[in-house]
Amino acid sequence: MRQAFLGIAHDIANDVRSVRTVRNSSPMPVGIRSIGRYVPDLEVSNADVVARFDTSDEWIREKLGIHTRRVARPGQLTSDLAVEALRDACTRADIDPGTIDLVICCTGTPDHMLPAMAAAVLRKAGLYDIRGFDVNAGGCAGGVFALDVGVKYIRSGDYHRVAVVIADTVAQCLDPEDRTGHAIFGDGAGCYLLEACREGSGVGPTLMRTKPELYDVAFTERQDPPGGLPNRFSGPNYMRMDGRGVRDFALDVVPDFAEQVVKAAGTTLDDVDLIVTHQANPTLLRRLVRELGQPESKAVVVADRFGNTSGSSVILALVDAVDSGRLRPGDDVLLVSFGSGMSYGGTVLRWCAPEDFGAGLVGAA
Repeated sequence: MRQAFLGIAHDIANDVRSVRTVRNSSPMPVGIRSIGRYVPDLEVSNADVVARFDTSDEWIREKLGIHTRRVARPGQLTSDLAVEALRDACTRADIDPGTIDLVICCTGTPDHMLPAMAAAVLRKAGLYDIRGFDVNAGGCAGGVFALDVGVKYIRSGDYHRVAVVIADTVAQCLDPEDRTGHAIFGDGAGCYLLEACREGSGVGPTLMRTKPELYDVAFTERQDPPGGLPNRFSGPNYMRMDGRGVRDFALDVVPDFAEQVVKAAGTTLDDVDLIVTHQANPTLLRRLVRELGQPESKAVVVADRFGNTSGSSVILALVDAVDSGRLRPGDDVLLVSFGSGMSYGGTVLRWCAPEDFGAGLVGAA
């Protein structure tokens, strides 16, 4: 009897492994049905930065390539930006937000430690019958890490329409004396609206890496209140970044990683139509594209106008490419994000057309 039971258990285990193999070799195709964005209306020009710090417009333009940035107004929370990006994505797709099954928020600057910012977004959007949760993917890396989380929820078959909202207000947690930080960072939000799509389109294989030995290259430092007890979980918190460390990481690590990403997708750097990377700063971005051996015309740059908006920066770039006509259905986009941790991720997107989604597709709403 025991031998028979063990035999049955062995067969079941083999069946499970076989099912997993089939699922992994042919995952459900998931596409970006729509993307949305929101940036605050308060604009901080280089002249504004120069008025506060010992720097110059020429230095900022030459070293960083940034002309202006957008920052949240006093009292404007990260969730306020996030809900507007969600609404924009739904408007662009002509979709009722109430048909979303799941909202995933990715942020390193939540309104509060608890509850999840997703709950604030759902409340502000008036979506009371939808579930949501947060992920913290290391700030700027969230553009790919959070996307992969949403894709996997669609592939589970339990969720048909998932909104992945990425928002940060990094410019609100800068040291008042940090000249470089105030020149670099802006605030912003983006949203991926994900659904199952037609075979041959959508999000390709996603690669993700973390180099914990570079943990201190970019991090948020807790500032203990004067005369008070230290609080591990709340502010004020200041963003600290080793600019040279970020530059070296991007130029030393990302090029080889990008080659791995396109190889996993069955294509080459020469064959992708656009390259969208985290918008650390335009000067570094353009140099990185040259290190990839690709023409700068393939790069999408928005940080010159918005600053470094952390995880949402790749979505802001994608929206800009769509709105300008540079990104069209059938185009292949190399998407790479990298940030504190140091964590980095990449994938190749085959941009979808509206007809790639619909009731006739398996798993589509």
